[in-house]
Amino acid sequence: MKLVKRLSIATMALAATVGFTFGGTNQADAASVSGKVVIAGSTALLPLTQTAAKEFKRSNPRVSISVSGSSSIAGPQSVSKGSSTIGACDWNATTAVPGFSAFKGLSAYRIAVIPFATIVNSKNPVKNLSTAQLQGIFSGKITNWSKVGGKNAPIVVVNRKFGSGTRVNYNLKALKGARMMTKGANYTEAGKSGEMVSAVTSNANAIGYVDLPYVKGGIKAVSYNGVAPSASTIRAGKYPVWGYGYLLTKGKAKGANAAFISYVTSSKFQNGSLKKLKFIPVKGAR
Repeated sequence: MKLVKRLSIATMALAATVGFTFGGTNQADAASVSGKVVIAGSTALLPLTQTAAKEFKRSNPRVSISVSGSSSIAGPQSVSKGSSTIGACDWNATTAVPGFSAFKGLSAYRIAVIPFATIVNSKNPVKNLSTAQLQGIFSGKITNWSKVGGKNAPIVVVNRKFGSGTRVNYNLKALKGARMMTKGANYTEAGKSGEMVSAVTSNANAIGYVDLPYVKGGIKAVSYNGVAPSASTIRAGKYPVWGYGYLLTKGKAKGANAAFISYVTSSKFQNGSLKKLKFIPVKGAR
């Protein structure tokens, strides 16, 4: 019995020393992780990657980590060129999507469900728009708010620039792939999610789209075919305008980059900060 007891104690000590692994990262010795993580790409995912980076850095002080956002296409491009170690993208860039070929040699990690919403100025009385109405607005066929239940005022269309993952998702899911206008007197383009918010906030007649974490202040989300964008409507399969967000690495993720991705996909982050930011856990949509 004494021998068994000594062996049990030794076994527990060994387990404490070795630690338990999650996603290939030693959680008991997480502070020993070192290296450089450079994240670039999607501005839709920027609130998530920035928050995750701060939390990860607190537990891993030996890791140098930086985060920037410009557009989804910049994510896989920067990883392929070697200027970043992780690319954030609003689609799986290892497969082709309309307008973009697949990026070879990259690994994709699904990290979140991104809810996208049509947005208007908070002073705009319009609360709901149908697929047909949105197709008409973003193609330039419907040019006055009075045609869709609003005031007699010109509609100012704000689109995201080519290369935006938000644009890819919104075109495919809200507009069902319909043609989008690219020029006009009442047309403008925004390079980033923050620029889209500023453009719609500053113009009472503007309309655009952004992911739900950015909806606050001088803008409001409009219902789509009578359904409001939310975690609950997406989980129920009622609201279709959403997509998966991905982190991409050159080859299989290793070292500090693998540890960071493991943290983002952990239940702690998925059910904690990710939800607070109005993203939805990877397993929370159907």
